[in-house]
Amino acid sequence: MNKFQIIKKSDQKSDIRVRINNQISCPDVRVVGDIITTGIYNTSQAINIAKSMDLDLIEISPKAVPPVCKIMALDKYLYEQKKAKKDQEKKNKINTIEVKELRFSPNIDQHDIEFKTNHAIKFLKEGNKVKAVMIFSGREIFFKEKGQLVLLELAEKLAEFGVAENVPKFEGEKRMFMEFKPKK
Repeated sequence: MNKFQIIKKSDQKSDIRVRINNQISCPDVRVVGDIITTGIYNTSQAINIAKSMDLDLIEISPKAVPPVCKIMALDKYLYEQKKAKKDQEKKNKINTIEVKELRFSPNIDQHDIEFKTNHAIKFLKEGNKVKAVMIFSGREIFFKEKGQLVLLELAEKLAEFGVAENVPKFEGEKRMFMEFKPKK
């Protein structure tokens, strides 16, 4: 018999493993919660208290001595865990900065430059970095100066919203790039 009850939900990325009621094997547990006096109880006594309230004894912290348990409905506990995990992921996502890449070629039309500049402005306003990449294909490599001018023109248009981290430089043989970070 497995010590853990495996709860699988289709929308969860990983399984939540929880020991409840008779799966808790320690002789004594510390019971916490709003509906009971916090203290150390015999495991069987804590299970009987939980059953008398039509709730479950859920092991919250199995590594503590004695293990910490809570009397509550299992569904409610799983919901709270899922919600806490989602909030944590949201906080982590807020603190990360993404690098958005915009691709250009040296023979780009003025309208296309404006279009991509508007995207870069949007990305910078969202707090993301922007990497403008000039891709040279075939004989376009002979127009390095033209590609450099396009990137410098972009830097000039983005000066109000972001700061260029570097001058246009080559990455490999056929890619020139320039990076921008948002203004604080």
